Amino acid sequence: MKNTRFLLILMMILPWFSLPLLGRSTIKRFLPATIFIAFVIKINNITAKKKNWWRFYNSIHPKIDGDIPFILGPYFLSALWSLKLTYGKLTLFMITNAIAHFLFAFPGMKLLKRLGIVSLVRLKPIQLTVLLLFRAVLLYGFQFAIENIKQINMFRSFKLNKKF
Repeated sequence: MKNTRFLLILMMILPWFSLPLLGRSTIKRFLPATIFIAFVIKINNITAKKKNWWRFYNSIHPKIDGDIPFILGPYFLSALWSLKLTYGKLTLFMITNAIAHFLFAFPGMKLLKRLGIVSLVRLKPIQLTVLLLFRAVLLYGFQFAIENIKQINMFRSFKLNKKF
């Protein structure tokens, strides 16, 4: 139990050491979509808990849900890195995410179950992969929408400035 908590804390903290490598402009550009997907994941996990899709055995603290270390650690930073490395190349984004999610759902979930952290209950690994891919599409779509709104606003601003 103590080792599991330590592992969860480590899993939550270690990815943050890669933050400086992303660069300020990348963080500024992709942070809104990453925050959005973190909220989507939390809402999804609330639903999953009610429907018993998976079960977290431990957490870093009794008053903190077991999914929080995943959301604040690897999910958050992997969303930033994924967008940095593949945004604008949808095919590469989908292939990269498909591979990562497949590895998480199959060998990754087996390892997490063996470590006593989380296990699938009413969801099969392939269903988890599809769910994770759906969330990846939401992440990319949200970023795409943000960038298009910025472009529309820039265009409108340009047209307004051109009149004067």
